[in-house]
Amino acid sequence: MKTPVLRRVTRQVHIGAVRLGSDAPIVVQAMTNTDTADAQRTAVQVEELALAGAELVRITVNSHAAAAQVATIRTLLDARKIDVPLVGDFHFNGHSLLAAYPECAQALAKYRINPGNVGKGARRDEQFCQMIEIACRYDKPVRIGVNWGSLDQDLLARMMDANAALPVPLQADGVMREALVVSALENAQRAIDVGLPPDHIVLSAKVSHVQDLIAVYRSLAARCDFPLHLGLTEAGMGSKGIVASTAALAVLLQEGIGDTLRISLTPDPGGARDREVQVAQQILQTMGLRAFTPQVVACPGCGRTTSVFFQALAQQIEAYLHTQTPVWRARYPGVEHLQVAVMGCVVNGPGESRLADIGISLPGAGEHPSAPVYIDGERVTTLKGQSIATDFIQLLEAYVRSRYGHQGQHLQALLSAQAPIAKQR
Repeated sequence: MKTPVLRRVTRQVHIGAVRLGSDAPIVVQAMTNTDTADAQRTAVQVEELALAGAELVRITVNSHAAAAQVATIRTLLDARKIDVPLVGDFHFNGHSLLAAYPECAQALAKYRINPGNVGKGARRDEQFCQMIEIACRYDKPVRIGVNWGSLDQDLLARMMDANAALPVPLQADGVMREALVVSALENAQRAIDVGLPPDHIVLSAKVSHVQDLIAVYRSLAARCDFPLHLGLTEAGMGSKGIVASTAALAVLLQEGIGDTLRISLTPDPGGARDREVQVAQQILQTMGLRAFTPQVVACPGCGRTTSVFFQALAQQIEAYLHTQTPVWRARYPGVEHLQVAVMGCVVNGPGESRLADIGISLPGAGEHPSAPVYIDGERVTTLKGQSIATDFIQLLEAYVRSRYGHQGQHLQALLSAQAPIAKQR
């Protein structure tokens, strides 16, 4: 029995057609790493990320050349029927770029502003407010994104001085965490004072260490009702980045904190950018918060499973589902909730297969060379011989048609054909 996660109640923000906050689904984001001035390459990568499942895609807008191409990128995507909203990532010169390129300001669905990087001294507030005024003019939501590495140093210095005067001062890292929260909240209020509606504001306060991120977001969540963007910044490469991001975000998501997330993985040289999308989806799906694609349950193997056949079959099924899911989702609503089990021996195989929607229990070392198949908890046939993989995929296809396409006769016909085949082998 699944225990639902109680989401934090927030305002709801609309980013193009995407809803963010409260009862809206937790949104998966990604970011391009192309030069935005190269409109064609950037549009191609945005499309790749969107097709992989990114529901918002952020692009860097860091120069006049980049800002001049944003509207073109939007046009190229529209021509390809890729309607994913674009988020503009601004640092240092966003106020001047948005003012100089109104077509850029209009084409973007949301602006991301880092208040620590909009200027120094008195100009900081002025330039921040200029960007908020443009957001108001074009009715665009804004993410006020505070980062550990670019925290407002004037604010931090004031808070450090105030902390030093306390009878029992906080540790320096505690002051920095509080400064992140204060910066986000103060700048949100400043945006509201300028005229930005509260339901046009998303907040983030990203750091690169797991425990700091958890502490900062717990504090931020307790002190406002704005939707929160989650992400461990500079998470790193490979398994380290995946594990660190999962460790931090899973805690917060389990507590109902977080309305959108991005997994900031450093890609391998030449590696696919959409890996961060896949990881974000897997975090949400394994926690039961969303469903994106059918899931495969497969045993890890042990001394009872000396054959690698079950591993090869699990990989084959995983690859098959990955390829078929876009097609199935268009034809069979709800197929993303499908659970498939590929097990390697008699110990847990039958039990796990019964718990899945459809499962197969392959023979372990020294076991009888037969593979019972379970559908909706019932053993329906036994596969043998060299065509087990092909036969099981046929059963899987028939099950999907039967359950999600309301065509039960296909499954029954195939089972009738499979039963005598299984007995003869």
